[in-house]
Amino acid sequence: MNLPSNIALSRLIASQRAMDVTAQNIANANTSGYKTEHVLFTDWLSPGGNSLDSPTGGAAEASIAFVQDRASWRDQAAGSLTHTGNTFDVALAGDGYFTVATPNGTRLTRNGQFGLMPDGTLADDAGNAVLDTNGQPIRLSPADTQVAIAADGTVSSQNGQLGQIGVVQPSDPMRVTAEGGSLYRADVPTAPVVSPSVVQGAVEGSNVQPVLEITRMMDGLRQFQFVSEMIQAESDRQQSAIDKLLPQGT
Repeated sequence: MNLPSNIALSRLIASQRAMDVTAQNIANANTSGYKTEHVLFTDWLSPGGNSLDSPTGGAAEASIAFVQDRASWRDQAAGSLTHTGNTFDVALAGDGYFTVATPNGTRLTRNGQFGLMPDGTLADDAGNAVLDTNGQPIRLSPADTQVAIAADGTVSSQNGQLGQIGVVQPSDPMRVTAEGGSLYRADVPTAPVVSPSVVQGAVEGSNVQPVLEITRMMDGLRQFQFVSEMIQAESDRQQSAIDKLLPQGT
């Protein structure tokens, strides 16, 4: 049983996971509404009593700590708002998510770069229909030219009210699964936000701090290299021991 290498390998896998998540954050630094993701590692303790490398009793009874990829979580801090002046761009200045209809079902998003489809349906930049408070698409007619979106998400034109953009909040904001850069699948029930704060003519940027993420990646790379070198050194030590113990030429 090669405990040193196994323990180091668990750390190596954890470092690789951390770098993958950091790389994803950096890649989405300019994705509207993106939330920074972080990983959470813990110790996984294994009884050491059966170790072939330890004598009976004493140190043999100690636990062996492996690194475990426990979970990931997202920083829910709001990104900065950029005012675009575009009629159908909207941003959330408070809690909640917009809802859109995708081929895989209803999804949540903070990316409010909306626009009109050829049939007048309000949609996100991927063509997914934006849903109202009743879970239905919002459609405008060619005659609706002077469009205003109120702070509660109500969409109106010179012809009257056209609908209200739905804003919901998951019961547990950490229980959402990312699907791409700006869509999320809620794994828990959602409820309407009573008093949403919708800003017309603006979009929310990501909350990624590029300098911090690059620094984190450099630190992760150094750790990865250090553990890799340790595993290689342990392999060389074992090979040297085998070469000395086994007769030459056998």
